Amino acid sequence: MGVELSFIWAGLIAFAVLAYVILDGFDLGTGILFPVLGGDRHRAHAMNTIAPVWDGNETWLVLGGGGLFAVFPLAYAVIMPALYPPVIVMLLALIFRGVAFEFRHRTPEHKILWDISFFFGSVTAALAQGVILGALVQGIEVENRAYAGGYWDWLTPFSLLTGLALVMGYALLGATWLVMKTEGPLRDTARQAAWIAGAATLFLVGLVSILTPMLDNLYLDRWFDRPNVYFTLWVPVAMLGTTALFVTGMRRRHDVWPFVSALLLFGLCFVGLGISFYPYMVPHAITIAAAAAPESSLWFLLAGALVLIPMILGYTAYAYWVFRGKTDPEEGYH
Repeated sequence: MGVELSFIWAGLIAFAVLAYVILDGFDLGTGILFPVLGGDRHRAHAMNTIAPVWDGNETWLVLGGGGLFAVFPLAYAVIMPALYPPVIVMLLALIFRGVAFEFRHRTPEHKILWDISFFFGSVTAALAQGVILGALVQGIEVENRAYAGGYWDWLTPFSLLTGLALVMGYALLGATWLVMKTEGPLRDTARQAAWIAGAATLFLVGLVSILTPMLDNLYLDRWFDRPNVYFTLWVPVAMLGTTALFVTGMRRRHDVWPFVSALLLFGLCFVGLGISFYPYMVPHAITIAAAAAPESSLWFLLAGALVLIPMILGYTAYAYWVFRGKTDPEEGYH
């Protein structure tokens, strides 16, 4: 039962991380696109589209990180020493970005400064998250259940590539979000940005996908050995279908399809990571079962999660429902 609980918790944490990536991704992407959105009126309008939901989106980051600490303490104890620098940079960037978000509307005389801060905070946070992902994919050196690598092991060409891929992916989410939530010139600008970000994201995701099996034979076996290949082949096929949905939606000037296809793209990438990582919590050193806390702790925490997660889902769904539809450029966050 303990092993079963550990896999249930792995699924819950994976869900929290995915929810964070797709929800906070579009508001980080909006910040990444700030320099190309035009004048102050368009930037303010773009910010108004994310104002009601942006801070609530980060709840999932807290849930994922806190869950890892409480439920998989061994994995947390190995991962954090390996990734302290990018994790700290990410958290500082998110804090700085939040300050810029609030102060932009309260100190108009320094609006340009806060716009620049919002942009750099968004880019830095996205890049750091991508680097963290790349460092996990390339592997963490573990000996005697402890991190045995160097201080800069996380910084490699591959981790920088995944960082760039995530920055462009978030830009795609942000652009398609603005297409869905705005009208007029801002929507046209966002549509142009979506074409560029979409092409760059697909190219970089494809490049990362090609390089990942070369990092470790276990990745290669997981994806291409028989009978595994019969169960993994559907992921790239679904990627092609998602790309077709994106292109069709953009060409037909459908405002919702591009955003939905961007979400599906991130979901498929996450599924691909799950296929590559399973059954490890720290690839390929510590399994999910080995990293889990005692069974009594898993039960205790699960009881709380069964109350907390539906509450978060409920107020998140309610917020998005209340603020559905297009955003009026003359109204919003003040």
